[in-house]
Amino acid sequence: MIINDKQLSIIDSDGNEHLMEILFTYEHDERKKKYVFFYDKNTPEDIIAMEYNDEGELFEIESDEEYEEVEEVFNAFMEENEPEEDA
Repeated sequence: MIINDKQLSIIDSDGNEHLMEILFTYEHDERKKKYVFFYDKNTPEDIIAMEYNDEGELFEIESDEEYEEVEEVFNAFMEENEPEEDA
């Protein structure tokens, strides 16, 4: 469940709650779907992407086409936010 614009809470299969950091969100206007990219502070290199609704509920991305598009959005975000190297 999305708590605010910087954090969300997920429950794992053992029933344990984990507070995650939101990297960014993305909306697909044609599909009318929203996606959130997030990570655990302990493993920031493992980015997770899921769909969410207006109530802040999270859903897995089910189609390959949708997943590929979300992956492209993530790659573009990472390129835009890559630290600049000193020249």
